[in-house]
Amino acid sequence: MLADQIQSDLKTAMKARDTQAVAALRMVLARIKETKVSAGHGDEVTDDEVQTLIGREAKRRTEAARAFSDAGRDELAAKEEAELAILQRYLPQQMSDDELAAVIDETIAATGASSAGDFGKVMGAVMPKVKGRADGTRVNALVRERLN
Repeated sequence: MLADQIQSDLKTAMKARDTQAVAALRMVLARIKETKVSAGHGDEVTDDEVQTLIGREAKRRTEAARAFSDAGRDELAAKEEAELAILQRYLPQQMSDDELAAVIDETIAATGASSAGDFGKVMGAVMPKVKGRADGTRVNALVRERLN
């Protein structure tokens, strides 16, 4: 399971004294534990749930790095980007723009969408197909572009 792999990687990072990796992996394990408790899970969290948690944390790191960079805090932005790189090891490969555009075009054709008014219908059909492999912001922008 992915949670077990993260736990194992945490031990390896601790032995290697990799403070960045230790911090990032501990944070992920804390989120997994929170999910177990709040959702009333028994012992395990599924790999899909773990990837969703990691995806959220990766998005937070991306936004924080951007905010720190905009504020001129490059050292903090670099820290966030380093943690993001660690988190991305556990996420599926992101779709290229061409692959994403093909999925969107296929969905537009399948749903019969023809205008910006059909945006919600297209997004609702596309997001489950690209879950974890494309950021919602990218999908949103490409769907808007295709429908306009």
